[in-house]
Amino acid sequence: MVFSSIIFLFRFLPITLLLYYIAPSKIKNAVLVVCSLFFYSWGEVRYFPIMIASVLVDYTVSLIIEKNRSSTVICRICMGISLFFNLGMLFFFKYTNFFIENFNALTGLSLKGIALTLPLGISFYTFQTLSYTIDVYRNKTTAEQNIIDFAAFVTLFPQLIAGPIVKYTDISQELRNRKFDLAQINDGITTFIFGLGKKVLIANNIGSLWNQVQDLGFTNVSTPLAWLGILAYSFQIYFDFSGYSLMAIGMGKMLGFEFPQNFHYPYISKSMTEFWRRWHITLGSWFREYVYIPLGGNRVSKPRTYFNIFIVWAATGFWHGASWNFVLWGLFFFLFLIIEKAFLLKHLEKSHFFAHIYVCFFLVLSWALFAITDFSQLGIFLQKLFSLSGGNDWMYYMRNYFITFLVAIFCSVPLIEKLYNKIKRFSIINLLILSMIFLSSVAYLVDATYNPFLYFRF
Repeated sequence: MVFSSIIFLFRFLPITLLLYYIAPSKIKNAVLVVCSLFFYSWGEVRYFPIMIASVLVDYTVSLIIEKNRSSTVICRICMGISLFFNLGMLFFFKYTNFFIENFNALTGLSLKGIALTLPLGISFYTFQTLSYTIDVYRNKTTAEQNIIDFAAFVTLFPQLIAGPIVKYTDISQELRNRKFDLAQINDGITTFIFGLGKKVLIANNIGSLWNQVQDLGFTNVSTPLAWLGILAYSFQIYFDFSGYSLMAIGMGKMLGFEFPQNFHYPYISKSMTEFWRRWHITLGSWFREYVYIPLGGNRVSKPRTYFNIFIVWAATGFWHGASWNFVLWGLFFFLFLIIEKAFLLKHLEKSHFFAHIYVCFFLVLSWALFAITDFSQLGIFLQKLFSLSGGNDWMYYMRNYFITFLVAIFCSVPLIEKLYNKIKRFSIINLLILSMIFLSSVAYLVDATYNPFLYFRF
C-alpha cells in the first residue's frame, strides 16, 4: 500500500497543483480540502469518516470555547470532549490490541484482539488537531470561524500522513491570506526533489542491507555484519523520515505554506540533548509545549523535573508504536538526558571529538531498540554486537554498500548543503543536478519493489 501510495502521489500532485493554481483565491482552500480528502481516501477510504469527524469535533468544540470564555465549566467540558475524542481514537486504533495482549499475559485469559488497520497518519494529525483545541482553550489563538479553512489545516495533504506536525498557529495567517511567486514555487520544487532523493536513492538503498541482515537471522551473522546492519538502519531511518519531511515542506512551499523544519543534521550532535533539538523537531516541540511545560517543566524541584522528563520520554516512546521496545527506546533516551542534565553535559562541551563518538555509539544502540520489536531477537542481536563473533560475511556486504555508506555519511553533515549553495547560482549546473536526482529517483521507483516509508506505520 505504501509503495502504491507513493506512485499515486506522483500522479496526484501535478493535477492538484494545476487545479490549485487556476482556482480563484477565494476557493483555493476548498480545492485543497477536496484534493486532500481524495488523496487520503484513496489510501484509506474506510477511515474517511474519522477524518471528517476530526474536523467537525475540533471545529465545533473550539467555537463553543470561543463563545463561552466566561464559563470555565463549559470550556473545560469542551476541552475534555476534544481530548477524549482525539486520544480515544488514537488509543483505540493504535493501542487496543497492545493492552489486550498485555492483559492476557497478566491474567492468563485469552481475550481476542480486534482486527484493526492503523489509519494512515493518525499519530500525526491527532496531535495536530489537539494542539489547535488546546491553544484555543488557553486563549493563545482565536477559534477558526471558517470550516473550510479549518478543514484545510487538518487535511493538508503534504504533511497529513507523516508530518511534520504543523500547529494551527504556524500557518493561521497563510490559511487566510497567502501569496506565492515563481521563486517560492521553484524553492519548493528544489526542496521536494532533494527530499525525494534522500528517501529513494539513499534510504531505500542502504535500508536493504538491514533487510538482508534480518533475513539472514541474527544468530547467523558475524559481529562486524551486525554493526554494519544497524548502521545501515540508522541511516535508513534518518534519510527516510527527513526525506519525507523535506518532500512535505517542498510541497507546502508550492502551495504557499511555510512548514516548520523537522530535521537539522542530527547526526552531528555532541550530546543526546542536542540530538533531540535536531531530530523530529516538531514532535519534540509538541511534547515540550503540551506535556512538559504543563507538568511544570524545570520550574519545579529537581526530582519533579526528572519525573516530568520521565513522563515525556515514556510518552514519546509509546507514541512511536504499541510495543514495549518503543517504551524502552524512549526510556533509554530519558536515562541519558537525565545523566547529561545532572553532570555529563558540561564535560561533553570540553571535548567535541569524544562527545561525537559518545553520541554516535549510543544512538546506533538506540536504533537497535527501535528496530527490533521482539525482545528475544533483540537480546540475540545485542549479544551479537558485543560477542566478537568472527566471520568474513561482512566483507561481501561492505563491498556492495561501501559507496552507499560514503554517500550517506557525506549527506548527513552540512558540507553538501554548503557546496550546493555555492554552485546553485549557476543555473545550468543547478538544473542538471536537480534533473539527475529527480530522474534517478523516478527510475528507481518504477523499477524497485523495496520502497517502505518507515514512519507511515506510526
